[in-house]
Amino acid sequence: MTREERLLAAVIDAVDTLVDDFDLIDFLHMLCDRCLELLDVSAVGVMIEDPGGRLQLIAASDEHTRLLELFALQHDEGPCVECHRSGAARLNIDLTSPVETSPFPVFAARARKAGFVVSHALPMRLREAVIGALNLFDTRPQNLSPADARVAQALADVATIAILQHRTLAHANQQRAQMHAALTSRILIEQAKGVLAERWNTGVDDAFDALRRHARSHQLGLTQLCRQLVDGQLDSEAIARP
Repeated sequence: MTREERLLAAVIDAVDTLVDDFDLIDFLHMLCDRCLELLDVSAVGVMIEDPGGRLQLIAASDEHTRLLELFALQHDEGPCVECHRSGAARLNIDLTSPVETSPFPVFAARARKAGFVVSHALPMRLREAVIGALNLFDTRPQNLSPADARVAQALADVATIAILQHRTLAHANQQRAQMHAALTSRILIEQAKGVLAERWNTGVDDAFDALRRHARSHQLGLTQLCRQLVDGQLDSEAIARP
């Protein structure tokens, strides 16, 4: 398989995330694998921000890289952290250079101890939204070629679009589920109001007030109470009449 075919396969994998059983961790581990296949680097890590905007390590190509990335998060420094903050790529960072690593000396020392001498960080962003960073490491003192840099950013962009699209679908599904639950609750409440109104020979407003008072005094959800009444699990005589 040519490099172009493997890159196309990576894009197809990303598009395939638009399904209900999307597994974020598995997808990002696959992204690490694709980077190792397509790019001339030694290791890969992926960080994604959580709902609070804090970076979290989600995937890494090996244990040494995973521990290094966790170290970066614990000390809040490193190319990946800076890349996420600025939204700008940081390429060809010489981890043996005191000048280039002056913003993150502790991280650089830990990276060298892990055997890495060069690092790259690319933003996972779509327009103004930066959701994480793709981090590349090399044990060899060589720069990332311009072609590899473009491929790496393309992979990061495709992954970002897939993740954001899935979040949109998940949010839409959640809203639909909430609406369905609300409609179901509304039907149960109307049924319960009708049951009480008929049994008490009273208006539905009085029946509804009685249901609400009973639910509050017994620390029950209104929908739960109405379901019990409609299903016959609760005798209407247990509810105080208005």
